[in-house]
Amino acid sequence: MDGIEYMGFVASGLGALAYLPQVVRTWRTRSARDFSLPTLLMIVAGSGIWIFYGAWRNAPSIWLGNGVVVALTGVILFFKLRNVFGNNS
Repeated sequence: MDGIEYMGFVASGLGALAYLPQVVRTWRTRSARDFSLPTLLMIVAGSGIWIFYGAWRNAPSIWLGNGVVVALTGVILFFKLRNVFGNNS
């Protein structure tokens, strides 16, 4: 792993962890009503493609960072789908 990959880890980590405050808020309120479902789906799809690309290019900073994005966005998406389908219990 070269030095530039470390910069990729920092950038990827910051980008991924930017979702954390929103996940915490969504978890606490148990609501994702204010989120756009198409946007959440596009984030998950785009990050999924980045994971594939990063694995293909052997760039762990890309696939790991986007894996975190998918995981964090998945939490928000779970609550959004729960809100959409009306199961708020």
